[in-house]
Amino acid sequence: MDNLILIILVIISPGVWSGDWRVTFEDECALKGTSVVIKCEYDYPVGHIVTAAGWSKALYVDGNWKLFPLSQISSPPNHFTYMGNRWSDCKLKINDVQHSDEGHYFFNFVTTLNRWRSKRSAHLSVKELTAVVKPSTVTEGDVVKLTCVSGCLTPVNIVWFRDGQRVPNPVFRAGREDAGRYYCAVQGQETATSASVALSVQYAPSKVKLSMSPSVVKGSSVTFACSSDADPPVTQSGYSLYKDGHFISSGQTHTISDIQPSHRGLYYCQAWNNISWRGIALINSTEVPLDVQYRPENISISMDPPHVVEGSSVNLSCSSAANPAADNYTWYWASVSSSSSLLQVGSGRVLSLPSVEASHSGLYLCQARNSLGQNNSTEVLLAIKEKDHGSLSLPVLAGFGVFVFVTLLLLLLFFRLKQRTSAKKKQTVYDLRLSGRGSSSSASEPSNSVYANIHAMPPSPPPVISAQDTPPHSQGKSHHQRDVPTSYEDEVTYSTVTIKARNPSLPHHTNNSRVAPDSRFKAGDNDDSVIYASLAESS
Repeated sequence: MDNLILIILVIISPGVWSGDWRVTFEDECALKGTSVVIKCEYDYPVGHIVTAAGWSKALYVDGNWKLFPLSQISSPPNHFTYMGNRWSDCKLKINDVQHSDEGHYFFNFVTTLNRWRSKRSAHLSVKELTAVVKPSTVTEGDVVKLTCVSGCLTPVNIVWFRDGQRVPNPVFRAGREDAGRYYCAVQGQETATSASVALSVQYAPSKVKLSMSPSVVKGSSVTFACSSDADPPVTQSGYSLYKDGHFISSGQTHTISDIQPSHRGLYYCQAWNNISWRGIALINSTEVPLDVQYRPENISISMDPPHVVEGSSVNLSCSSAANPAADNYTWYWASVSSSSSLLQVGSGRVLSLPSVEASHSGLYLCQARNSLGQNNSTEVLLAIKEKDHGSLSLPVLAGFGVFVFVTLLLLLLFFRLKQRTSAKKKQTVYDLRLSGRGSSSSASEPSNSVYANIHAMPPSPPPVISAQDTPPHSQGKSHHQRDVPTSYEDEVTYSTVTIKARNPSLPHHTNNSRVAPDSRFKAGDNDDSVIYASLAESS
């Protein structure tokens, strides 16, 4: 029964009807690291039953080509896998193809009546993916294109990786973070990769940093060190050190062995690598302050006032240069006459002596201290002048002088004011006389004008001034040229009286009986005669 079934299977097999010994396959090209299947079909005459089938590979040994079954070739487990059957299919799968797998492969099988080996071989070519990065060196911001070249004509889907990370787009604008090693792989078989290719992205220095000790003590040493992130890296000559905007030195490091307070300031580092960033080629670090600390020095004492009189007050002030600032001041005193030791007399920046005595005179010294140490000032002599009891003090003399000056100034102003008032009164009399004469001369008829001055006299009446009292040399002058007395005048009243002459040849008289007969004026060429009379009312 079993033999009958076997006969039926042989009859219905494809090769049974052909009756020819035949093996058909094609050459294959595989990428290193991938898996490849060599397609194969075989046939045999009727009446044969396949009992065994396998593949062999031709190897060049001892100058000759020899066939070796795949089972005898050293390879990893499951590297070669027969995927055919015993009727017509003879496919061979090779996993994780390597260059050592390249060569000629033969198929052979055994039947119940004979054995057969293919007359020709199936050739397997092993190629690799080649990654191409163009350009391989770029400046930050340039465009980069990735190309993967395969030696096999069979199309495959390619994916890209950078340092193991998937790259989404084979064309991109490079940034500094895009620098690295790129390789391509077959999608789905990412173990089949190309050799990696480096992409170098050059960029200007960034993260420029200046390192140093921010606080140092005077006399010690300090080292400045510059660092940056740049491609290409900044060379030694590409670094420069600046202080407060002024160039100090070039190089990545700079050392000051004997630091002084003059070295205090703001320092920064400048880096350059011939690559610009947004048009800027020189990149600066942030400014770092250098603080130089030292104990008090240049200590001095000032005295206010500089000259001290016994009984007055004086302040002694102590000043110093220190970093940190002096926080403790101590005052010492020593006698000039004796070689006694210094005695502490106070503390604080200012030593106040409210009422100095002779015992306060001597040498004073100030000691300033901070956290780093202390220093002393030079000694200052406090000399006290004895108080002069027999003479007025300077402030009293100064006050008396001011009083005298103010008094004289007030008297001068008083006399000037009085003179100005008297001048104004004289001017008023003069103007009124001119007014009276003008009205008299403008009358339609000739007339005689009489001016009378009426005074309210004081208890002791002054002598009456009349025309006869007028000096002879002044009689020929006009009336407005006279001097009008100003003393004892409380109020002045001017009266004008016009009298027509009965006879032009007769002189005019006043009815003032107190006026002397010889006090009359003769008329000149003018038709009018003017008579001045002063009437004084006695008390």
